[in-house]
Amino acid sequence: MSNTRNTSQSQRSQDAPVRKASSRRSSEDQHSSEDTERDTEQQDTGRRAEPREARPRRPSTMDVLRDARAQLGELTGMPAENVSSFERTEDGWALEVEVLELSRVPDTMSLMASYQVELDPDGQLTGYRRVRRYERGRADAHRQGGR
Repeated sequence: MSNTRNTSQSQRSQDAPVRKASSRRSSEDQHSSEDTERDTEQQDTGRRAEPREARPRRPSTMDVLRDARAQLGELTGMPAENVSSFERTEDGWALEVEVLELSRVPDTMSLMASYQVELDPDGQLTGYRRVRRYERGRADAHRQGGR
């Protein structure tokens, strides 16, 4: 019986290096295929290709909007409630953000303000200004674009 145990143990120990070698080979194959892709890209463009991780990633639109609200709220000390308009520009982003300036009871009497906010292409706030103030419960009859 001890011979049987030794034989099965020795067979298992012989299998282990084979598994390691095969996993090592697949890992090497993966790296060589990545190198081949990089070499092909280098030949096509005539310049050295950077790994995909090294390229800067542009922030998503949602990230830009969330960060803009947070940055404006931090600078003004007032809660930015929502982004009422936004667009991507040549210089980055242009947004209009609604801010609660003075809370009142009832809530429809709270004083709100619209801020025009400029961001760079990375979503960092570069400037802002208040463009109007209004009571939350009032319709804005003078504003363009309303239908």
